[in-house]
Amino acid sequence: MKFSLIICTYMRPEPLLKLLKSVREQTLYPNTIIIVDGSLDTKTELVLVDNTFSNLYYHKVDESNRGLTKQRNFGINLVDDKTEVICFLDDDTILKPNYFEVLLNTYAEKPDALAIGGYIVNEVSWQKQTTNNDVNYFYFDGWQRKEPLRFKIRRLFGVLPDVPPGFMPSFSNGRSVSFLPPSGKVYPVEQIMGGVSSYKKEVFDILNFSTYFEGYGLYEDADFSLRLAKQGELYINTAAQLEHFHEASGRPNKFRYGKMVIRNGWYVWRVKYDNPTLKARFKWHLTAILLTKVRLLNVITTANRKEAFTESLGRIVGWFSLFFNPPKHK
Repeated sequence: MKFSLIICTYMRPEPLLKLLKSVREQTLYPNTIIIVDGSLDTKTELVLVDNTFSNLYYHKVDESNRGLTKQRNFGINLVDDKTEVICFLDDDTILKPNYFEVLLNTYAEKPDALAIGGYIVNEVSWQKQTTNNDVNYFYFDGWQRKEPLRFKIRRLFGVLPDVPPGFMPSFSNGRSVSFLPPSGKVYPVEQIMGGVSSYKKEVFDILNFSTYFEGYGLYEDADFSLRLAKQGELYINTAAQLEHFHEASGRPNKFRYGKMVIRNGWYVWRVKYDNPTLKARFKWHLTAILLTKVRLLNVITTANRKEAFTESLGRIVGWFSLFFNPPKHK
């Protein structure tokens, strides 16, 4: 299949270069690589002048097209008509050598797939299941991983997700695809991470990334995935592996991030559940409050006390804002 890779970047020349070097080593190389740069300086452009890569096209965007979702839509419009699959990668990822080969082969295995996501291997420690019914562990498909504190607390209040990882419960706040194990299997989902994603090009004849998500665009991938899942099937291939390094540069301050967690989370919840039940509404707000308290607890349990406190304030402000100025779908 002919495929294009779009990388949207912002003020991260060195991480981008590391990613591109891992792309160069791929067993299956993209037919086109499109770099959409929203940086405020020329460092990224200069790095690409000094380091050449086959089939790469660089585009610097101005203020009107700056921001993750805008840059993605900008890049999509540059893809040629012969492309069958469009891949997206965050600029702070590094690929395993067969990432694209495994990802593209999945479309042959799953001909009904509209989108297929890759799998991040360096964020969670998994092991084959050795225990049973231990609340300190999460179990899935014969594997186990440590259960995060936030889910232990949610268990006590009866607001654990009641659907598999990668799906959204009626009250949102489900388990992300990081709760799928490194089994090498392909799992159906309704949410994939935008920074490790691929889509059939035809998808973009009917959908675009929402410009509601400005700048950093937290949860923009969930929004797009949930809308796309109403049209067809989405999968994660846990054999299409890469690493994600969460580069600090280019991220918003923690207060803004905290507000986005709440407001964007509410927005995405309503993408799937336009008119949730009273019970689901209660559970959503209860979960939001519990998670804010967990983040506040980090003020005394982690070294990054200022970040934890600032983000918690952002979450509190974001939560109160829902009652006076809730997000509106575009």
